[in-house]
Amino acid sequence: MLGSVAEAEDVVQDAWLRWHAATQQSIDNLEAWLVTVTTRLSIDRLRAAKTQREHYAGIWLPEPQMTELPATPEEISERADDVSMAYLMLLERLTPEARAAFLLHEVFDADYGQVAEAIGKTQAACRQLVSRAKAQLRDDRPRFAVPRETHHRLLQTFAQALERGDFAAINALLAEDAVLMGDGGGRVASFPKPMVGGRRIAQLFFAASLRYKSELRIELAILNGQWALLRFIQGQLESAQVFESDGKRIVRIYVQRNPDKLLRIAAAYGGH
Repeated sequence: MLGSVAEAEDVVQDAWLRWHAATQQSIDNLEAWLVTVTTRLSIDRLRAAKTQREHYAGIWLPEPQMTELPATPEEISERADDVSMAYLMLLERLTPEARAAFLLHEVFDADYGQVAEAIGKTQAACRQLVSRAKAQLRDDRPRFAVPRETHHRLLQTFAQALERGDFAAINALLAEDAVLMGDGGGRVASFPKPMVGGRRIAQLFFAASLRYKSELRIELAILNGQWALLRFIQGQLESAQVFESDGKRIVRIYVQRNPDKLLRIAAAYGGH
């Protein structure tokens, strides 16, 4: 809903405090009460966040989330669709109410009566919100469905090319019309708009390889339900990079460099 672990934790804490302060006897259905309170708090938080993001320095990207490897192919497909960076970016286009209605109905399988109760609208209005959201998202979903193993092998090869500083190999793994989006949050240098063109992106990666040489380290990690890369420079986590590919070449890269959004991943790696 929020694209930020910190904001999600704040909402959960606020919901818990409200539940703790509520008269327990007045709550007929605890689960429904918690869903309603949490949803409405999330809508309020997202409204405020959207205003803040209008003044955000450069491109805003969701906070990358470390996730475990799902156990079954079914879980892999479901979880990757629900939390992928591309999916979260698409959800940003929806209004807060539409986003809440869509997620409750499509991801959490709530019926329209439950959705209506949670967001305070009629069932008819909720049906319309979900229908419009589905239409808005349908044409913009990722173009390619790539097996996890294929994506993993591609990123392994790309990581090796980066560490070798092999420009030809880096360039060959990027689609000609590849797009890179970076979030520095005004804290570190990043691009104010997407970088387009595989060769330009390859030159950017190659320049880092030349500059840092042996001080650059690349590790694979599971972020937002899919294989991704973590780039360390001089032992410090510099960026988390999430990729979309067609199975042969990389078509889109999301680079998170905002230190505030890397804190949890850095902590998981011992602060480095």
